[in-house]
Amino acid sequence: MNFDFDVIARSLPLLLAGALVTVQITALSVGFGLLIGMFAGIARLSSIKPVRVLAAVYVDFIRGTPLLVQIFLIYFAIPLVIGQRVDPFVAAITACSINSGAYVAEIFRSGIQSIDKGQMEAGRSLGMSWVQTMRYIIMPQAFKRIIPPLGNEFIAMLKDSSLVSVIGFEELTRRGQLVIARTYASFEIWLAVAFIYLLMTFTISRAVDYLERRYRIK
Repeated sequence: MNFDFDVIARSLPLLLAGALVTVQITALSVGFGLLIGMFAGIARLSSIKPVRVLAAVYVDFIRGTPLLVQIFLIYFAIPLVIGQRVDPFVAAITACSINSGAYVAEIFRSGIQSIDKGQMEAGRSLGMSWVQTMRYIIMPQAFKRIIPPLGNEFIAMLKDSSLVSVIGFEELTRRGQLVIARTYASFEIWLAVAFIYLLMTFTISRAVDYLERRYRIK
């Protein structure tokens, strides 16, 4: 078998455009996931039982079901309920954000629980409310400790975002499929796709390492 470098060179602009879409999906999904996960993680520690149970059900359901099934639910099932088609981009971001939020919730929960309980008591003794203590004392310390797992979640979502190709959304993996359908160069294109993913994940890993060193707890 002859390795065709020309087909990679010709297809590279299309693949890189797909990689940009992949980064956009990942950034938006993890961004929304951070918001969802932060509130869900705090809710998991709430003294109000219904809130705690609701957050636990959300986390357990999302972590216990495949992302692919969640994408299908949002893209194919929800339109049957609302009577309107869901845009593939909206479906992709929604499914990935909800999925990421469940994992981020556990990251935040463990990060908050790693902070000594005396920190909360000290904040309350100074006259700060629970919210103020959480915002100004607990969360800044917890954030430094959760940088590595948050980086891992970003990398995991970057790779898992390839699943949105099943609903026809043209990110990197889908672009690769389209190129292969036209050129029949499966080995060359999939190798190029794999290398692009590797390059993206490597870049994120180095960025996370930098943040970890900068905010290392001394």
